[in-house]
Amino acid sequence: MPDTSHLINVPVGKLGIIALESSTELGKKVDSYISRWRAERENDESEHFTFTGYKKKSYLVKSECPRFGSGEAKGMLKESVRGDDLYLLVDVMNHNVTYKICGKENMMSPDDHYSDLKRVIAAIGGKAARITVIMPFLYESRQHKRNSRESLDCAFALQELVSLGVENIITFDAHDPRVQNAIPVSGFENIMPTYQFIKTILRSTPDLTLDSDHMMVISPDEGAMNRAIYFANHLGVDVGMFYKRRDYTTVVNGKNPIVAHEFLGDDVSGKDVIVVDDMIASGESMLDVARELKRRNAKRVYALATFGLFTSGLDIFDKAYEEGIIEKVITTNLTYQNPDLFSRKWYESADLSKYIAILIDHLNHNASISGLLDQSARIQSRIKEYKEKGTITDNYKAPKVDED
Repeated sequence: MPDTSHLINVPVGKLGIIALESSTELGKKVDSYISRWRAERENDESEHFTFTGYKKKSYLVKSECPRFGSGEAKGMLKESVRGDDLYLLVDVMNHNVTYKICGKENMMSPDDHYSDLKRVIAAIGGKAARITVIMPFLYESRQHKRNSRESLDCAFALQELVSLGVENIITFDAHDPRVQNAIPVSGFENIMPTYQFIKTILRSTPDLTLDSDHMMVISPDEGAMNRAIYFANHLGVDVGMFYKRRDYTTVVNGKNPIVAHEFLGDDVSGKDVIVVDDMIASGESMLDVARELKRRNAKRVYALATFGLFTSGLDIFDKAYEEGIIEKVITTNLTYQNPDLFSRKWYESADLSKYIAILIDHLNHNASISGLLDQSARIQSRIKEYKEKGTITDNYKAPKVDED
């Protein structure tokens, strides 16, 4: 059970978790953690709380967005949420959810998921004590700045959610966290899953040597450089970067095609290389970087990305693995995961459900989460354990951190 120091604060309201259809599985895992932790807490602590319903078998609030034959929809709640502290989970990238329109099966797009989120918020009708939206992949986050005559979709969506009564927005590894400037006086948390990545790669790889002579962290482009530097500093290794040369006279699939990847950094020959990025979309860019590293005689290439979308399927990764281009791909369960992924030898999943549950538990008690966002102590503890034992265990107690 996690640290309970936040229990000194009375909860904001009765906890409610609304997992939209796109986040059903993640919502169940988060709910399971919280219900178990609160059931195990001592009664003398819960006696201080000023309302009933603190300990429940489940905090999930039933909701749905049924559709008419025309494709139109409405948000519905199946129970009262008056005075509740609500947390809405939504995965705008879940393409596995479908609906029928004029008798034909239609795959839900990010726009559909975002519209359903607004429908559920509208169904709440201002009755909740507070609404927090947990949107791991920030809607339209790749359209975060304007080039010429373009829409600013992400900024507009953030403002729209705030206008609907959302008090806090929690996202993970935003493409550009500066988009929060669109809502400067509202809550916005951009959380990095670095600890979960390091924990997963250490647990699944028993023969890593964590020093600058045997390992290097690579940024696949200039935009991911801060992420790579943070990762490399924790591991105590050097960092390198590729930059993309694009053909700006052509647009393919909504973007300018990459002409070449140019490398800046030290020699990678004989080293294990970790490539970190925010997402794998088609995967072509990540695999191009991996090929360039292997061409430079890198030993093994590990591809880490918060969001594994795999929009072009898994075959290109199967082929790259067979050719020895990649050793392993690690993504999180923050977005929909194709079940076929788990049968691949090259794939590992980093589970964020426990971390989200801890965040919700703290926020419901109106407690500081700064100690949870800064995971440096936890990361260093795990690296020390790996260097001493050659592996890491599940029987682990996180070090105490100052949360203010």
